[in-house]
Amino acid sequence: ILLIVSGMFISTLNSALADPPKKLFVVHSYERNHICGQPQHDGAMKAIKEAGWEMGKNLDIRVYHMNTKKIHNTPEAIREQGQKAMKEIRQYKPDVILTLDDNAFKNVALPMTDEQTGIVFCGMNGQPEDYNKIKKFMETRTRPGHNITGIYEKLHIREAIEVFANMLDLKKVLVLEDRSPTGRAVALQAKLEIKACQVEKQLPCSIQQKTITSWEDFKKTIDLINSDPDTGAYYLAALLLKDGSGKTYTAPDIIHYAVQQAKKPAMGPNYAFIKMGLYGGASVDFFAMGYQAGKKVAGILDGGDPGNLPIEDAERIALVFNLARAEHLGIKIPKDILLAADEVFRK
Repeated sequence: ILLIVSGMFISTLNSALADPPKKLFVVHSYERNHICGQPQHDGAMKAIKEAGWEMGKNLDIRVYHMNTKKIHNTPEAIREQGQKAMKEIRQYKPDVILTLDDNAFKNVALPMTDEQTGIVFCGMNGQPEDYNKIKKFMETRTRPGHNITGIYEKLHIREAIEVFANMLDLKKVLVLEDRSPTGRAVALQAKLEIKACQVEKQLPCSIQQKTITSWEDFKKTIDLINSDPDTGAYYLAALLLKDGSGKTYTAPDIIHYAVQQAKKPAMGPNYAFIKMGLYGGASVDFFAMGYQAGKKVAGILDGGDPGNLPIEDAERIALVFNLARAEHLGIKIPKDILLAADEVFRK
């Protein structure tokens, strides 16, 4: 009997001494199942699990969706969502925070600079150096030196246009942006990429940027693209628009209209947009970008210092095409390019 009691005591003591699960708090700028946010989330979870951190075993995960693309998309509403997310974070006391997209970074990660919790961002479109002017969260990209690191979403617009130039006789490409925080960040990134190409004299065609101010402006712009013989293609990065009555149009609405009305091929910033009907080309692999961020999260859960983990560009761009869209536009994609594609959608 004494042996049995002793065994029960040791078992209870071991359970009491077992380390409690680590805690991860994920903040999406997006709503649930967003075509940009969900692939990043899934990629991050895969990397974290592969590193030995599993939900229900040694890791607890909570997720907050700020929904700043569809509903809470005014500056005031975005700030309020950030404050709500931080309130939940302080109650939950996570070991690591993962933010997806700029709104989550600017309104959650940045205010928590130099707190004890390690933070990893993913899908940052704005320049890290510009955010650093708002609040110093890094010394350099190579060695951030504070409690924040992450993955910068480099769009590789030049590569996307070069792929098109190899298939089509392009004179001009129009880059469409919007006025949202992400849209402004994309516009700056495009400007910097285009400027670098001009200095290197590597542009295969003329590239022009246009800020779309409303849903009505977007429809007029599609008509202009259709009627302009010099515009051979466009890069669709206008993903949050409102009409004159205040109705909001997000990526699925904008892509649907473009597919129905545009007579020219469109590039998109990520492969999910190609699956939804855009023509294709080189675009960011959001799952792979999330996987990169997830490896950093796992490193911090393992005891690593985020200040010593370099801020990286999204490593992988995917070559993706939508054959149904190509056929509808009457474009034949060369076999060598199709064979090199990472994914080909047929509807």
